[in-house]
Amino acid sequence: MSHLSLAQLSFDNRFVRELPADPIIDNYRRQVAGAAYSFVQPTQVRAPQLVCAAREAADLIDLDYSQLTSDFFTQVFSGNALLAGMQSHACCYGGHQFGNWAGQLGDGRAINLGEVKNSRGEHWTLQLKGAGPTPYSRTADGLAVLRSSVREFLCSEAMHHLGVPTTRALSLVLTGEQVRRDMFYDGNPQLEPGAVVCRVAQSFTRFGNFEICSARNDIELLKKIADFTIRTDFPHLLNEHEDITRETYVQWFEEVCTRTASMIAHWMRVGFVHGVMNTDNMSILGLTIDYGPYGWLEGYDPDWTPNTTDAQGRRYRYINQPQVALWNLAQLGNAIYPLIDAVEPLQEALNKYRHAYSQQWQIDMANKLGLRAVAEEDVGLIDELHKVFELTETDMTIFYRLLANLDLPLLTNADDKVLIEGIKLAYYAEPSAESAAAMATWLRKYLTRVQQDYIVYGETHEQRKARMNKTNPKYVLRNYLAQQAIDRATQGDFNEVQQLLQLLRNPYDEQPEHEHYFAKRPEWARTKAGCSMLSCSS
Repeated sequence: MSHLSLAQLSFDNRFVRELPADPIIDNYRRQVAGAAYSFVQPTQVRAPQLVCAAREAADLIDLDYSQLTSDFFTQVFSGNALLAGMQSHACCYGGHQFGNWAGQLGDGRAINLGEVKNSRGEHWTLQLKGAGPTPYSRTADGLAVLRSSVREFLCSEAMHHLGVPTTRALSLVLTGEQVRRDMFYDGNPQLEPGAVVCRVAQSFTRFGNFEICSARNDIELLKKIADFTIRTDFPHLLNEHEDITRETYVQWFEEVCTRTASMIAHWMRVGFVHGVMNTDNMSILGLTIDYGPYGWLEGYDPDWTPNTTDAQGRRYRYINQPQVALWNLAQLGNAIYPLIDAVEPLQEALNKYRHAYSQQWQIDMANKLGLRAVAEEDVGLIDELHKVFELTETDMTIFYRLLANLDLPLLTNADDKVLIEGIKLAYYAEPSAESAAAMATWLRKYLTRVQQDYIVYGETHEQRKARMNKTNPKYVLRNYLAQQAIDRATQGDFNEVQQLLQLLRNPYDEQPEHEHYFAKRPEWARTKAGCSMLSCSS
């Protein structure tokens, strides 16, 4: 791998070069028709200060680690300076928000700097979030605050290390400016420290980039963006010929469906809830994108949503995420219908989403439980466990790690109390007699099922444990942990942000020196702002 300075980065801005630009250069809020993007400059800031940078994201663009602590790096990734070759712009797209068509949305507080081409021939787009207004900012200011930026920076990298497809984060920079935000939408805005995150992805194209074209009946632009996306991000679909046909579009949509299924299955595996699965927040590459009011399940609750805006309808609750993704894919299918002009292949692609998700769910549940495979009769065992979880508030992350520790053959003749002792740390309260009995009953059924695998496959306790611990993380970015890092960073102490980044680089490892992070949400965090539910301004 090359180790380049900032000045040596090579930009190959295909999106800007090959797709039509908004002819208006002035930066004011407006409807933008007939264009994929608008040129816009980041807003200059007063006193940028680096909070943290991720070396793994620097590797993507061959950037030498020594550059991450330079003043020039901080100037560039706060928006104060552009490198040679950068062509900063904001993209036009629309979207369905909470099930309703919202019209033009676009990059309201995101500015793409350009596409770096690395030594492996990969293109990586650098994007600043919170670097000022764009033509798509509507009534907002295009800025971001420290609390939301810490959450985006840490979660982007945490999800990558969990094995979840995601956009990445290179840097987190304070701007030295104060930004007014109404965190609870209650009419009491406060001044907060401003910040900018540099996000990194091979593409930031969303379902909404296609939806806006179709909604405006701009089929020419729809085809241009679809063809560009296939040539740049799905070139394997072209094989040896360059022509994009109706069948190419079908294969492309099928792949978007299966990639999305994989992403959602990963979310469900680790207990992640996105919180705002609008179609403009759905990546065409099947990446987790736009970390706003997200959260991990603390006590297992299939109906939990971290988003205050979603508190009533709970459209984006944990258990509903697979179905919402399917609905969103259907909207994408509607948008690209003019390119295919047939319903059946689109419906078949959606069926492939269902099949791919179901298949991955079975694989993940088998690994979470340490089984070699999920047989048909195991589905009842899984459903029963989820019901037992709800009898007494149970931390899903902690439960599965503790379950892996149970040396089941030694517990064959154990009484209920001994059986439950090994997983008791996962409870948020002392279980009732009914709940304890239900868990003990389930553990006995599970013990019997695992012993079948031991006999059939000659597997050992240590082998089962290793497989479970590769699937069930020990450490996740709980909201209270992020909030503690935010509180300290607000006071000028960035150590906890850096510590969490280090912890979350190895979420499946024991890391005994960090055992205090393997803990349930403290009671004080149950209702504290930023630790339970969050707003879209979070």
